[in-house]
Amino acid sequence: MGNFPITQPKTHSHSNPLFDMAPIALDNLSNGSSASPSVGFDLKGFSPAAVTPFTPEGAVDYEAIHRIGQFFLQFPNIKSILVLGHAGEGTALTSDEKSALIKAYVKATEGRIPIIAGITSEGNYVAGIEAKAAKEAGASAGLVYPSHGWLRFGYQKGAPQKRYEDIWNASNLPLICFQYPQATKATLDLPTMLDILAKPYVFALKNGVRDMARWDVEVPIIRKRNPGKPILTCHDEYLIHTSWNCDGYLVGYGQIVPEAMQELLDACLSKDVDRAYEVHDRLMPLTKVVYHRPSHMEGTVALKHGLISRGVLSHATVRAPLLSLPEGAHDDIDAAMKFAGAA
Repeated sequence: MGNFPITQPKTHSHSNPLFDMAPIALDNLSNGSSASPSVGFDLKGFSPAAVTPFTPEGAVDYEAIHRIGQFFLQFPNIKSILVLGHAGEGTALTSDEKSALIKAYVKATEGRIPIIAGITSEGNYVAGIEAKAAKEAGASAGLVYPSHGWLRFGYQKGAPQKRYEDIWNASNLPLICFQYPQATKATLDLPTMLDILAKPYVFALKNGVRDMARWDVEVPIIRKRNPGKPILTCHDEYLIHTSWNCDGYLVGYGQIVPEAMQELLDACLSKDVDRAYEVHDRLMPLTKVVYHRPSHMEGTVALKHGLISRGVLSHATVRAPLLSLPEGAHDDIDAAMKFAGAA
């Protein structure tokens, strides 16, 4: 392994006409931030959310991390790499493993690609410790996950803002706001999201609301109130709708088809509808076998199979509670990878 088949990525243009359509009639909302964030780095473009490879015995596989990092280095338009997120099984690792994994990804990418660490600990205090350790290990930013109790029970007013504040105060790690799906009680309402994005230490939004009415109404407002702070989509399973007025992708999908992700983003930002749908249609068989599964979490396992097809991984070992995919799943994924031109 080492000679990974790739298609030469096209040069990415960051031109993106901003959608400035909805009048802002929400006088009680935050006034937003200046056009130039004081922390963070350029995320306008494409960033993959990386898997965590394991050995067949279940230990973190640092040799495989090196191969993944070297694979990513072949794509100069990659803006950052998210580790320890959903795709990276972040909640299945110990604190020591998390720090070692961040260091391994920094080393594997030769310090040339910023590493974003998923901050997933439940309470603010332990999340602050996690973020501080991530920064010390070499992470350039943190993606803040909601307190998981909120998924079922919801959150108290002001609690999400306090979570970001406490994590920042404990770590001084630049943060990315993470919008959870509308179907959960952890989803941020618009005033709360704008309050968080107004903070100078929050420099981007990963928007996974998975409600197109909210996306279409709120994205122009968010952009108006927070000029210069990128809005990134993470709607892997139906990416094209949110590609027209985002600033970039932060998606697990990107690690198995980085060429197509860049091509789709370029087409959508240039409003080339025909080219965008050509890429979309080419990817649809792969989207179905990776993401249109009984559980969206199975996508994490499927991504590892995709990396097998790319010659980067040799097996798709995961940690429980994730399970292996059913027999025949790899053949379906490999065939779809070939149809997409990625294997």
